Amino acid sequence: MTLFQLFILALIQGITEFLPVSSSAHLILAPYLTGSDDQGALIDVMAHVGTLLAVLLYFRRDVMAVLSGAPALLAGRMTPGGRLFLMVAVATPPAVIVGGVLYLTGWVDLLRSPAVIAWATLLFALPLWLADRYGPQVKTSETLTWRDAILIGLAQAIAFIPGVSRSGITMTAGRALALTRSEAARFSMLMSIPLIAVLGLSAIAELATGEMAGVALVDGALVTALSFGSAFLAIAALMAIVERVGFLPFVIYRVLLAGVILIWLI
Repeated sequence: MTLFQLFILALIQGITEFLPVSSSAHLILAPYLTGSDDQGALIDVMAHVGTLLAVLLYFRRDVMAVLSGAPALLAGRMTPGGRLFLMVAVATPPAVIVGGVLYLTGWVDLLRSPAVIAWATLLFALPLWLADRYGPQVKTSETLTWRDAILIGLAQAIAFIPGVSRSGITMTAGRALALTRSEAARFSMLMSIPLIAVLGLSAIAELATGEMAGVALVDGALVTALSFGSAFLAIAALMAIVERVGFLPFVIYRVLLAGVILIWLI
């Protein structure tokens, strides 16, 4: 791939990963706009690794609290960080299982369709708007229940359909379960850490052992580095928008994007 193509992919991934608009959908659509070949799911995942580094840095205090809370659990002490660790741990398995099945069977490639993206983008915009418009804002990550964490985790498993949006569906579930807007976004991003880490390690292993492994790893590393910078700025922007305006701007964008794709497909 050319440097320009890699730059575009990294920029798209970094900006859209944590916005509720589906980064995977935008990455799949990118080749149609640039006239290049589909970069494939593996380069997509390497772009996700850059966003993983961004969320680790942005939420470094939460990450440190979680890491310090895990050993305390083994010692029989429940700290706020330890409780958050358990909530993320409970929410993670459904998506890991579903993602593993899709990648091992190759079904993940069957979903890389503009038609799938358009309908998923449109259909999952409505629940996001309804949850944000009518969902109460009374809970935080610290008062999240086990049931809440499991339900948000089950919602995350749906996000392997391009257009659904991992951040979008988990924030939708969080708002429907009465999390505040900022806390729904925060928990969604913390949930992304183990999932993206697992997918990223799998992608690195596959890239390293495939044909032209050296070239693929260089491309993947470049995409990772570029997506890191744009993702960090996007997280800051998302937190500010959600706190002040809510999720309506993203709902409108999803509807417009779906409309453009459907018109293009006619």
